[in-house]
Amino acid sequence: MKMFRRTRTGFTLIEVLIVVVIMAILAATIIPQFSTSTEDAKASQLEFNLHTLQSQIQLYQIQHSGSYPTIQSSDLPQMTSRTQANGTIDAAGPLGPYIAGGELPLNPLTNSRTVSASTDGSTKTGGGWQYNVATGEIWADDVAP
Repeated sequence: MKMFRRTRTGFTLIEVLIVVVIMAILAATIIPQFSTSTEDAKASQLEFNLHTLQSQIQLYQIQHSGSYPTIQSSDLPQMTSRTQANGTIDAAGPLGPYIAGGELPLNPLTNSRTVSASTDGSTKTGGGWQYNVATGEIWADDVAP
């Protein structure tokens, strides 16, 4: 008599469970890294935008004989417009704009471009930026409203 030997054509339950456990372990270690990448990107964008604002305010101050831009309606329009040497906004002015695009950069943590007056950057309102008109210092208003 001839015996036929059956060949195995599938996975055993143990093999499937081992693969599922390995995938669960990988997912548990990888997914948290992706969830913090959004926050890291926002922090990086905030740092870049803040540095841009600081350097452009310094350039404005140098070109306007030591004067800093002023806050008008929660904005710094002298940064996004052409100006005269005395700081007057003038479309034909020889200086500026210091920020292209017609508006200040967005604070990615609060999704706001507004500017509020501050002397030390400690009064967090959930706006975009805090600005000291006397010193030209600018801070991120980094607390969500």
